[in-house]
Amino acid sequence: MKWLAVPALIMATGAAVTTPAWSGPEAIPGVANAARARQNWMLSCQGCHRADATGTPQTTPTMAGFVARFLHVPGGREYLVQVPGVATAALSDADLAEVVNWSLVRFDAANVPADFKPYTPAEVGRLRLKPLRAEAMTVRAGMVARMPGDKQQK
Repeated sequence: MKWLAVPALIMATGAAVTTPAWSGPEAIPGVANAARARQNWMLSCQGCHRADATGTPQTTPTMAGFVARFLHVPGGREYLVQVPGVATAALSDADLAEVVNWSLVRFDAANVPADFKPYTPAEVGRLRLKPLRAEAMTVRAGMVARMPGDKQQK
């Protein structure tokens, strides 16, 4: 019952209410269950990328405020599924597509292209058959160099 008072409290205090970048029946494109996607992030990705996706400068690149920029360069969409930790994750193709779609919006909504098409299980299944290995950092560096605008990673 306490939660019923929250909208009235917000209205009474004049607090700003913002509409999320993604709205409608499916809050995040390609994410049927955001709670499951978050759980899969926590179990499969967070250990290296941290809860806030800031990574570790010496070993794991940040995703926060940066990851969706890969969608703006040729090969970037493929790269995001072919990096070792993604391609070899112990998740089904459907769960992996969902967590990738979720993480793009959760950690870098500002850079998700307006015409973004969510990853599908079939696309993820096809891409993860060709994982990047030792060349992942070199491929990443080439893509970052081709990104428009400021190339500094936070």
